[in-house]
Parts: sequence; C-alpha cells; structure tokens
Amino acid sequence: MNPSKFLSFVLASVLAAPSLAVTLTQPTQLSTNSYDYIIVGAGTAGLALANRLTEDPKVSVLVLEAGISDEGVVPMQAPFLGPTLSPNTPFDWNYTVTPQVGLNGRSFPYPRGKVLGGSSSINYLIHQFGTKEDWNRYADVSGDQGWSWDKMRKYVRKHERIVPPIDSHNTAGQYLPGNHGTNGVVSVSLQGYNTSIDARVLQATKELPGEFPFNQDLSGGDQPMLGIGFVQTNAGNGTRSSSSTSYLAQANSRPNLTVLINATVTKLLSTAANDKKLKAFRSVQFSNTPGTSPSAESESKSWTVKARKEIVLSAGSVGSAQILLLSGIGGKSNLQKLNIPVEINNPNVGDNLSDHALLPNIYRIQNPANSTDVVTDSILANANAAGDVLTQYVSTRTGLFANNIANKYGFFRLPKQILQRVSDPSPGPLSPHWEVLPVDFYINPGIPRPGDGTYMTFVLALLTPTSRGSVTLRSKNPFDKPIINPNMLTTVFDITATREAVKAIKRLAAAPAFSDYIVAPYGEAFAAATTDKNIDTYIRGLTTTVFHPTGTASMTSADSSHGVVNPDLTVKGTEGLRVVDASVFPFTPSCHTAGPTYLLAERAADLIKRDAH
Repeated sequence: MNPSKFLSFVLASVLAAPSLAVTLTQPTQLSTNSYDYIIVGAGTAGLALANRLTEDPKVSVLVLEAGISDEGVVPMQAPFLGPTLSPNTPFDWNYTVTPQVGLNGRSFPYPRGKVLGGSSSINYLIHQFGTKEDWNRYADVSGDQGWSWDKMRKYVRKHERIVPPIDSHNTAGQYLPGNHGTNGVVSVSLQGYNTSIDARVLQATKELPGEFPFNQDLSGGDQPMLGIGFVQTNAGNGTRSSSSTSYLAQANSRPNLTVLINATVTKLLSTAANDKKLKAFRSVQFSNTPGTSPSAESESKSWTVKARKEIVLSAGSVGSAQILLLSGIGGKSNLQKLNIPVEINNPNVGDNLSDHALLPNIYRIQNPANSTDVVTDSILANANAAGDVLTQYVSTRTGLFANNIANKYGFFRLPKQILQRVSDPSPGPLSPHWEVLPVDFYINPGIPRPGDGTYMTFVLALLTPTSRGSVTLRSKNPFDKPIINPNMLTTVFDITATREAVKAIKRLAAAPAFSDYIVAPYGEAFAAATTDKNIDTYIRGLTTTVFHPTGTASMTSADSSHGVVNPDLTVKGTEGLRVVDASVFPFTPSCHTAGPTYLLAERAADLIKRDAH
C-alpha cells in the first residue's frame, strides 16, 4: 500500500473520533464583550501568552481562534503522523504560494495550523531554542538587550519540561541535561524507537569527524549548534506536546480565561487613544469561521469585543500580517487600491517574509541480508504492517508512531572558501547555514512514493536564507486567502548554500557506514546532479518549504522607521496593540521555529505584565 494513501486513511479514520469540547464554540456563548486582554490566535505563542497572563486571577483574557478543537485526533497525538496533518485537512489553513520564480515557477501548499495549538499542533515537533547568536542579533537589531541570550536563557527553564523517552532508555551522552528545564510546561523528550539508519548515522560521525562531527546537544543556546546529534521532540509519553496540550491544558480551568474557537477575526477597530500621537486599537471584529455557524443568519453576522488593556495578535506570520492590513495598518498605496481606509501608513507590514527551504534527497536502499533492522519505508509500504503499528500506538502509545519521523539530525556551516565568495548571512560562527534530517523512508511533499523499491531520504533545510518575500491582501474580503510569496531561492547565497549542502549530503551518503545500505540516488535529476549546473537544476525542480515563515511584522528599534513592531512588540504608531508570534523575528532563527516562538511568548508575557503596572 502506498504509505501516503495509508497515512491519509489514518487521518480519515479518526476524524470522526469523539471530541470533548473544552472551549466555547459560538459567539453567543460569551458572557461579556469586554476583557482585559484579547489574544487573536490560539497558536504556539497565543496559548503560552494566555496561560501566563491569566496567572493573575484578576486579569481576564479572551482568546479568539479561527480553527477547530484538537481533541480526539489520533494523528495529532502521534508524533510520527505529523506529516498527515497538512495540507488539505481541516487543521490547516490550506494556503498555496504564488508561482516561485526561483523554483521554476512552481506553486505548492503552505501549511499553517488552523486548530487549537496552531502550527504546534501540526508541525514535526522538533524542539530547539535557536543559537545564542540568533538572540544576540535580535537584541542588536532591536536595541533591547532584553532579547539577548543572557536574558532569554531563563525562559528555557520556564517553558521546557524534559521527560524520559517512551522506552525509558538511558539517555546519558544523548543530550546535556544542564542546558534544559525540568519543571516547565511543554514536554520535550528523546526518541524511543530505533530505526534502520540510526547506528549508521552515528558511525558516519566517526568515519567523517572533520565534516560531520558528533554533537551531544543540538538545542542551541550556550551550546554550538553544529554537528550531528539526537533529535529532541515536543512529546511526552508518546504523545505530542503542543501549546494546547501544555499551556492551555494547564490554564483551561481558570475562570478568567475564555477560549472561543470557530471565530475568524476580520479586522481591528480604532478606539480612543490616551496618547494623542498614537492610534489606539482596542476592539476586535470577528465572525463565525465559514461552515461553523448554527444558522444562515449567524453565518453573515459579525461580533465586536473590546479590550480594556491590550489586543495581542498571535495569528502567525501569515495571519497577523493579514489582519493588520485588513485593519488599515500597512502600505498606503496598496490599501487604497483595495478601498481600505488607511489608519497607519507602514509599507513594512507583510514584507520581509523569510522561510526555510526544504529539499528531499532520496536514495534507493537495500536492507542487508544479515541485518535485523526493520526499515520504516517497508512498514509504511505494507498495509498490514502499518495497520499493526497504528493498532499498537492507539492501544499503548508505543512503537514507531510514538516516535518522531527522525531520531538524528545535523547542522552545518558552509566551507570557508565558499564564504569568501558570498557574504555570510548567519548571526555568527556557532550558527549553522543548513540542516540535514536523515530518515529511513520516502519523503517528497506532494509527490507520492513509487509503488516499488525501498527508500531513505536526507531532508535538507536552508536555515539562513537571504531571499525575502511578502504576504499581501488579495482583496478587502477577510475570508479571501492572502497572497503568499516566500520568493524562495532568488539570491546568489541561497542557491549557492543549497548547492553546497547537496554536495555535502552526497559525501555523507558515501560514508562507509552506508556502503551496504544505499544503492543509488533516486530520480533522474538527482542522479544527474554531478555538476553545479545540474545540481542547481535539481534543486530548483524539487525544493519546497519547511513552513517556518517569519518576519512579516519585524521587530526593530523604537526609533527606527523601518519594521512593524518596537522592541516591546507594540505595533509602531499604535496604542493597545502588540504582535506576539514568529512574524516579529527580523531574521528567521537558524533552527526549527517552535522553540524560539515559545521563548518569545514567555518574554512577551513579562513585558505585558510590566506595562500593566
């Protein structure tokens, strides 16, 4: 059975599973239209923020989420099944990017979570903090040393809870306990199910230590994030740990927290300002998400709620920019073309979109006759075997599906001779330019697995892109999807770095550890990728997104006319309005973005509490 079809079957088979509503589902259930804080978006940052703000029982918070509940969805709980949650599912906004000039004019899905937990409920669960150089650059750009790693380190312990792997194996030498938190909110664990390539990947670090060294902890922070090591996953007891199952679950019984799902925010409304030099936005207009209204009459109705203190946009790098633009905060000329009244002329809103590019490098493999390893690709290709694994997971929360898709990953810099030809966009010498995620099965987003053969994939991610894109409005209709153009691989650095990463992956695949395992590159373009020209052709024909968008509401210094938010995350020129999500990162972190977003939300909560007194 085609594994992609199997995974689709898994998703469909559990969508009808009973779900216990833990939140309000209709605007008519709201007991008031006034709250201290209104958070738009129940995603990675939004629910972390809601938890922290409602620690004070005197503070009331309303969270508005356009998506649905995350309860009762087995693929959302099973770490391995993350890839089944997008695209074309009820949990995804199901966006599509514009044809990409740097990718042969191709368009492809752009997953964003539309569910409690946001993208932390549909991502691939990999947990890192970002390097200290990432955070120090944010501090330098913003002029606020509170964003430096020395000041942000404490939030690791506040948000993270390291838990044992599902098989309770001895994790000595697999991570550095002193770099992590044990009493936080979000569960983080190592993997508990070995795959057929794990020992080979580690052996390659011994065979090629100069280029592919072992690193005991690749979470970032104080530790250089370079080398190959053990994947750390947002999961505990074999179950995904999202912002919903952690931060919201911890706070959900508080009477001062209200969460309303099926609520699409259509615009922010200007209100009276205390400071006449600023424009205040303390009212939110929203409607039922299409298809969730109990009647035709309520389908077309809109509601307004008011914040006594602040509105916080946590709708993500696509959603927050879209809402700002719909509210008249954006470039004057573009807003006027759509007949949107201009409240604040800021052409930076929606610009500076940056994302990690993904390239799956697929090899045909063979499992040696004397090996006892079971290749994951073989399990996914066999309906009975895959069904057994699913049954095991549902019954015991163990086995392959309790694991992430990968057990090892690697992070690397370009060779010095390459950096003599192109400017280095990384935040420093301890930060990587690219990542590799080796898995013993076929991954190729949007392209089904062949019906025969057995495969592994070295998934490549470009971590320091210099290409910049945008999120713009298609129309003034808030239910029209925005125009998303990540503008991938349109700079010399980006294609050069990806090309050199492909060469490095080929050297890794040629390590003696893989000599009896890897048969040949899969696909004509990959097989022909032996010259720079052919490698570039291969890259542009297959690259897609890791869906780590950042930057569309960039943070800059308070006195800068560039950017969208100030160092305290208030929207420039406004009062009572902040943005707290990955859109404020002026540069995409050189790692997976969920962890940095959690840290951002933790500090944002402290900033908001400070300003309330």
